[in-house]
Amino acid sequence: MVHVLSSRTLLRPTDPERSRVFYGEQLGLAVYREFGTGPERGTVYFLGGGFLEVSGRSDSPPSPGLQLWLQVADAQAAHEQLAARGVEVARPPKKEPWGLVEMWIADPDGVMICVVEVPEDHPIRHRPGI
Repeated sequence: MVHVLSSRTLLRPTDPERSRVFYGEQLGLAVYREFGTGPERGTVYFLGGGFLEVSGRSDSPPSPGLQLWLQVADAQAAHEQLAARGVEVARPPKKEPWGLVEMWIADPDGVMICVVEVPEDHPIRHRPGI
């Protein structure tokens, strides 16, 4: 088994500056580190237990199969904050049949982002036998 010390998702946007504005200013993700210079410089954001690196440039948007799952304490509060910052909400918070409260937004390249609230009584919060 490989012992993973850290992880990050690498995102190569079609417009790096636009994506940095989205992730850093509109979503309000905290910067872990920055590297390089110029428009294609890299910015690594804290993303809960991992990191999101926005760096380089791609001629085409990421695959529709790429989606991000961001857990928040309160999906409704996140909805209000993001809408106030100009983030277009694809679907407002809704409690799903599987018990999670999910809201969907998209980054400037169309990467779908599920903003999730895990209710106190949801099984994800509890490990049987512990």
